[in-house]
This record gives sequence, structure tokens and C-alpha cells, in this order.
Amino acid sequence: MGNGLSSAFQRLIEDHKIVKVKRDPALIAKELTAAREDLSDARESLASKKSKWATIQGYYAMFHSARALLFDKGYREKGHHALFVALRELYAGEIERSLLQEFEHGMYLRQEADYGLKFSIRGAQEVIETAGKMLARTTEILKTG
Repeated sequence: MGNGLSSAFQRLIEDHKIVKVKRDPALIAKELTAAREDLSDARESLASKKSKWATIQGYYAMFHSARALLFDKGYREKGHHALFVALRELYAGEIERSLLQEFEHGMYLRQEADYGLKFSIRGAQEVIETAGKMLARTTEILKTG
């Protein structure tokens, strides 16, 4: 393509699933607050043995961390898949491949919990662990960015 963007990312831009926006520090801060709150809620749900909600809330902690990163680069996504592709594209050198794989797995577990009504304490624990790592990495990146 000549612009350094993968064909998958470029296609999402063409389909308006990823759009360019003005960088807004207040919006970034709002997403980080939502990520922290969702992570806290997920941990409380897990402690109450509510693994479905813990999985969903843990995923949304990851989701809001990822959105903060996208907003920092001046993009907004329209859809979970677009968010994942944009994160993978824009932060390839800054977010470890293993964390991106865990994020993708968390997306799957959230979808299974939400729509397939398939969930477990172990799955919730995995999602919450990844959400914690994702929030920590996001915070590190944004402080250096």
C-alpha cells in the first residue's frame, strides 16, 4: 500500500470501521477510568463466584484500555474486531504479541459468556489477569507517549 498500513487495517478505514479523530486527552482519561472501574468490578464479581459477569467486565476493562490507546493515536473504532486490528497495527512494537493473543482470547471468552452462555471461573480468571496486564501496559505506553 505504500503507507505502512496493513491491508486489513486499510480495509477497516475504507469501510469506516476505523476513523481518524482529533486526539482528546479527556477522552483518553475517561477510557482509563472506565478500564479501572471495570477491572475492579470484574474482581468483585469473581469473588462473588459470578464468572459470567466477571468475564464480561474483565473483557471491557481490556476494551477500554485498548480504546485509550487508539484515541491516543487519533483513531476511533466501530466494533470489537476493528479495535483488535487497530491495536495490533498501531502498537505492534509496543505491545507484546502474547498480550495481543491474550486480548483476542479474552474477546472470544466474552463473546462465549455473553452470547453462548458458556463461561467458567478459570476463564474469568484468565480474562481478569489479561485485563490487569493490559491496563498496566496501556498506562506505561501513555506515560511515555
